[in-house]
Amino acid sequence: MGPAVELGLLVGIAVACAALGVARASFYRARRRLAPKVVANHPRHVPARALGATERAAVIEVLHQARFADLSVREVYAALLDDGRYLCSIATMYRLLRALGESRERRAQRQHPRYAMPRLVAAAPNQVWTWDITKLGGPVKWLYFSLYVVLDIFSRYVVGWLVAERENHELAGRLITQSMAKQGVTPGTLTVHSDRGAPMKAKPLVQLLADLGVTRSLSRPRVSNDNPFSESHFKTLKYCPAFPQRFGSLVDARAFCRMFFAWYNHEHHHTGLGLLTPHSVHYGLAEALLAGRQTVLEGAFKAHPERFVRGQPQVLRPPPTVWINPLAPASLEVACSANSGTQLSQFR
Repeated sequence: MGPAVELGLLVGIAVACAALGVARASFYRARRRLAPKVVANHPRHVPARALGATERAAVIEVLHQARFADLSVREVYAALLDDGRYLCSIATMYRLLRALGESRERRAQRQHPRYAMPRLVAAAPNQVWTWDITKLGGPVKWLYFSLYVVLDIFSRYVVGWLVAERENHELAGRLITQSMAKQGVTPGTLTVHSDRGAPMKAKPLVQLLADLGVTRSLSRPRVSNDNPFSESHFKTLKYCPAFPQRFGSLVDARAFCRMFFAWYNHEHHHTGLGLLTPHSVHYGLAEALLAGRQTVLEGAFKAHPERFVRGQPQVLRPPPTVWINPLAPASLEVACSANSGTQLSQFR
């Protein structure tokens, strides 16, 4: 700002800032920052109308009386007026109490509990499922259909879905039960994760999961990152080029979802799976496909090695474990070394 200051003394601040391409607001802000701070040594002036020390002590004594202990300042002020007494204004009472640290909300405030961060890990299909409900636009404004989706986080395979006219815990329980039967899930081996929506927290659904031998996991309130796989899946659904703005009927919505989930499970090459399809990872076909891809890459490398500046290409592989809120690298290493030979489900 030095040139602007010097030029401003000659031609004016506005002209100088325009010539140098500097905003005037920036100039004034820099000048205030660089200006020497003046510290006032003289005591603060006390207004003539201010209360004296004796009067302030009298007001504090009245406010501390048992009669006024549970009343607000405004109620104390009104009660004193009804008694024919005036000590000071409401603002002065607040100011005196604030100086003593006694000006605060007297009513009991709700203390929100601290929710634990869910940490889930899957090393194979049908160990951790996540499910959620999203809205699909209906034929007219304010009319929506509810799409329920149950997703395996290890393979990203959609193990179950349904479209209904409303959100309902009975429909969710039926969907999870049918999905478990279809996948042949053994009781005690599955964790089902969701957010804290009303259907997810319904007591009948909680009891049903307990009867099925399913471990229940919930996200923290207002933390979408605790349910990332369902959120990402819904984005894939709604960013699909064929996804319509509205569906003409419930039948139309179900027909579209039937086509979409068939494509997603069997044809979609998922980035998080090393460009494999969810079906191939879920049903153990990944290794054969990866071996074929590696053979193709090796043949390409032998034909034109100069085109691979980083050497022998390696096929992309899906991760061996999939986490929701993974541990820090150091903590993960300690946990794995301390629990070697045990199932990964113990880290849940």
